[in-house]
Amino acid sequence: MALLTSCFSDGLAVGSDLVVAAETAVRQALSGLTGPPHLVCFFICGDDPDEVAQAGLRAMRMAPGASVIGCSATGVIGDGRGVEVTPAVSAWAATLDGARLTTFALDTLRADDRFVVVGLPEPQADDHAAILFADPYSFPTDGFVERSDEVLGDLPLIGGLANALGGRGAVRLFADGEVYTEGAVGVLLGGAVEIRTVVSQGCRPIGPTMAVTGVEDNLLLELAGQPALARLEEVVSALDEDERELVASGLQIGVAMDEYAERHEHGDFLIRGVLGIDPEREAVAIGDVVEIGRTVRFQVRDAATADEDLYELLDAHREEFGGGDGALLFSCNGRGSAMFGSADHDAVAVRETLGPIGVAGFFAAGEVGPVGGHNHVHGFTASVLVFSSRPGGDRSYDR
Repeated sequence: MALLTSCFSDGLAVGSDLVVAAETAVRQALSGLTGPPHLVCFFICGDDPDEVAQAGLRAMRMAPGASVIGCSATGVIGDGRGVEVTPAVSAWAATLDGARLTTFALDTLRADDRFVVVGLPEPQADDHAAILFADPYSFPTDGFVERSDEVLGDLPLIGGLANALGGRGAVRLFADGEVYTEGAVGVLLGGAVEIRTVVSQGCRPIGPTMAVTGVEDNLLLELAGQPALARLEEVVSALDEDERELVASGLQIGVAMDEYAERHEHGDFLIRGVLGIDPEREAVAIGDVVEIGRTVRFQVRDAATADEDLYELLDAHREEFGGGDGALLFSCNGRGSAMFGSADHDAVAVRETLGPIGVAGFFAAGEVGPVGGHNHVHGFTASVLVFSSRPGGDRSYDR
């Protein structure tokens, strides 16, 4: 179903007075609309959590009648660029006639030996996606996202883990006039709105695919019938010097999303980090728990691969759907200047590929997005929610 009316705009303001920056950024975003705002998202980077809260309250008051969500961050994205570790506010506004927007705030309650997430609204049949901003220090984001299909079915979740320059205890979340110091906030998007996800993990495989033949928790004990560490050493020994440097700077492992595929190549894996090795057990520790029989392949990530991957996925979206009208962008705080030498890279890629559209977001401590039809929490990823006025087609691109 196409949008009856669509307009998207963004704003960015840099400055130590966060309340003024919030006013400026939100005003810029609102002034770019041709109709009333229905959804406003904003992101705040600041040193003092109390000032961040005041700026968020001001931002929420500027769009009465709209659904408004936001969060603190260590960097923000807007006006075609990124700003890292500097006081700044970015904002994004959308006119979405015909859409149904349901904001929510999530909390956790202890029930016996487990936590129960409360506050999620009942999903509707014509819901298309949910945006999620979570405090990584207080909310069990990994568990919630990985099991989201039990409550949300195949509804895509996209967003990121909020953070703050002050770290634990300094994160602030915002939803419809309220400030939250823990939990998660978000909005369900339904009705007459066309949205699709683009999730770029930015890795390329090295070595062969291998079946997991021995595992204990997150320790890979055996790969293809041999000690996992021995298999890793075989892979590394076959690499050239440049690739060995990439392994040393951050080895990854990919878990195949489709066990029945004839081949598993670039883009066919859910990427997880390699956390370390256990020489005594000849094991490799990874950032996930996989079952015996799953197919895995070691991976490396560098700026060139991440750049190519993002542009290819955005190009594919443009070729099928004709670009986009607006987008929310959630980039890992390990990307930006740390990976590309510029904080602007991902924002520029979206605008160069999809057109001069309203784009805003933040640098996240973990990114949420669907890969292979299932929601996951990622690292070093760019998760993009693209709003389009052209109906039809699959709703996701991912690697």
